[in-house]
Amino acid sequence: MIDILVYLFENYLPDACPEPEVLARKLSAAGFGSDDISAALAWLDGLAGPEGGRCSPPALAGSIRIYGEEELDRLSTACRGFISFLEQNGAIDASLREAIIERALALPDDEITLDRLKVIVLAVVWRYRHEVDALILEELLAEDDDDADQGADEDVTRILLN
Repeated sequence: MIDILVYLFENYLPDACPEPEVLARKLSAAGFGSDDISAALAWLDGLAGPEGGRCSPPALAGSIRIYGEEELDRLSTACRGFISFLEQNGAIDASLREAIIERALALPDDEITLDRLKVIVLAVVWRYRHEVDALILEELLAEDDDDADQGADEDVTRILLN
């Protein structure tokens, strides 16, 4: 499914992405399996969520995010630290943070790796057309050497090189 997200980044703008039925045919023609296509389309559909999946910003400046039990179990310390890094550096706001966390938890993985989280961040930023500083974008595309999910890293890195 992550490969399909990378394919979408490479080939479509958020508002130029075809309707789900057409997109499914195009993804099938590109060689993706029907199960992966269905999972990816369902995951992408969740990006819209109620009112675009956005939430209200915290009422108080300096508020901190407390993670629930499932979030702690599924988002590694590296993932939670990376989300905090993005927010502290102004790359994302509270609304995008919540959309990222929600979409990460929508993956079937027991534990979300940092590299998968980076693709999710790119997907959310892509979907909401949120501008990201070049240095933050470089960090999003940096490979995590400890992660076994190297194939997705190479594909994501290739996005900016094209």
